[in-house]
Amino acid sequence: MERMLVVVLNDESKAYEASRALNQLDAEGSITIHAESVITKKPDGTVTMKQADGDFPIRTVGGTAIGSLIGLLGGPVGVGVGALTGAVAGNLSDLFVAGVDSDFLGEVSETLTPGKFGVVADISEEWVTPVDTRMEALGGFVFRTARKSFEEDERARDVAEMKADIEQLKAEHARAKADRKAKLQAKIDQLNAKLQKKLEQAKQRSEQIKSETEAKVQALQKKAAKAQGDIKTSLDARAKQIRSEYEESMARVKGKVA
Repeated sequence: MERMLVVVLNDESKAYEASRALNQLDAEGSITIHAESVITKKPDGTVTMKQADGDFPIRTVGGTAIGSLIGLLGGPVGVGVGALTGAVAGNLSDLFVAGVDSDFLGEVSETLTPGKFGVVADISEEWVTPVDTRMEALGGFVFRTARKSFEEDERARDVAEMKADIEQLKAEHARAKADRKAKLQAKIDQLNAKLQKKLEQAKQRSEQIKSETEAKVQALQKKAAKAQGDIKTSLDARAKQIRSEYEESMARVKGKVA
């Protein structure tokens, strides 16, 4: 299962130890890391990446799930989950990209207070014990949530709603008197422009998601080719699941915008 993982620790050295421990679990086949970064929350509440390298399928954070989550974690300091939900209302696109909900974000933010460090990772894992055991031994607080396919579904809903609005305006335009047609046409043109922009953004993001998915699958397949026994079986299953979930998501999107 693909999950977003955040481990909060009290000092920088423990954060790097936690990062190394996760990488060891990845090498052993207990988990698969798709992207990972060590972060810290500064006194002003902003989040800084201390480390964002490694031989992972997703090598950059810009526009990715892990990058969006890191950005969201730099939100308001010391607020409860309810307040945080309102505070991130303007950042829903980042929530969709990150594949998390506001409850998870609130729980992490309440623990990742200024001066603390975190390890943020986009991972696949079948069971939680390997990670929890290693992280708890370092004094880390572990937060995880299953990745949710908010983003593509939300984009599809937006496109479908805009198309419906355009069709309604066209129907009204056809019945309108001459003095109203020009104003209605202006609204139609404005919505069409917004729709084209939304479609172009959706196309670019879909291509990025496809590329990221292929990178994850190919990385898993390479590891599986070198593995044996249960580890090989587990890696093959992870690759198959990631591809299957991606294809199911794309199928849902096509159904909504058809």
